[in-house]
Amino acid sequence: MRETVNTVDEAVVSAAERLDTARLTGVPCAPVRELLPPGDLAAAYAVQTVLGERRRAEGRRITGWKIGLTSAAVQTQLGVDRPDFGRLTDDMAVPDGADIPWGAVLQARAEAEVALVLEHDLTHERHTVADVIRATAFALPAVEVVGSRIRDWDITAVDTIADNASSGAYVLGTRPVPLRELELRTAGMVLERQGEPVSTGAGAACLGNPLHAAVWLADTLVRLGHPLRAGDTVLTGALGPMTTVEPGDVLEARIDGLGSVRAAFGRTGREGDTR
Repeated sequence: MRETVNTVDEAVVSAAERLDTARLTGVPCAPVRELLPPGDLAAAYAVQTVLGERRRAEGRRITGWKIGLTSAAVQTQLGVDRPDFGRLTDDMAVPDGADIPWGAVLQARAEAEVALVLEHDLTHERHTVADVIRATAFALPAVEVVGSRIRDWDITAVDTIADNASSGAYVLGTRPVPLRELELRTAGMVLERQGEPVSTGAGAACLGNPLHAAVWLADTLVRLGHPLRAGDTVLTGALGPMTTVEPGDVLEARIDGLGSVRAAFGRTGREGDTR
């Protein structure tokens, strides 16, 4: 039994090394599922935790969490029956409309989401939608810039979970809106590139309601021993299909009741970016 545990631990470290090397060099790597036990999501989250601790050792601060795989179609595609999550750090936050240097997020794609900013901790074993509403200070429109350290986005659920749920960067709008003023389930979304729609959707595309996704995350993180805390930002999941991006693109997301937010991409990178 101990040999099996040691083997898994070694595999977790090897997978973390592969992904971190891709991040630091800017060169996408081979999938990590070949290093981990087949279909072992717990091992994948262990890789994510190792990488998160490395980021903390570099001086990064956790600013919240992102929820992925909130679309039933994507879950089916990757062979899972639930969402996943990843950590957000302070260096991933980009001001509305500021340039994201090209290459700072490997193989970048973008999607529009609802972000919740918490005013109170969520520490119950099981949460309700009312608990989430009560704990939320306000909502903001968001563009999540997803990326993959894995070459050609050749991913399974194990790969994306290990790779911090394919996180990259995030941009938040600047007009906070109380949840009492919103109907998130029916809120429509359009994501445009230079005025042309590239993705449309609504709150119902995110587990039926972005608040449902937040409940799932709150319950899951309590079970894992690190519950959602006051001040955390929660990216609740995509409201429509993700879109590819190119150097120089400017994407604007508009969500009913929340307003708009822009993600802009530079034409060149910069030295010293952390990818």
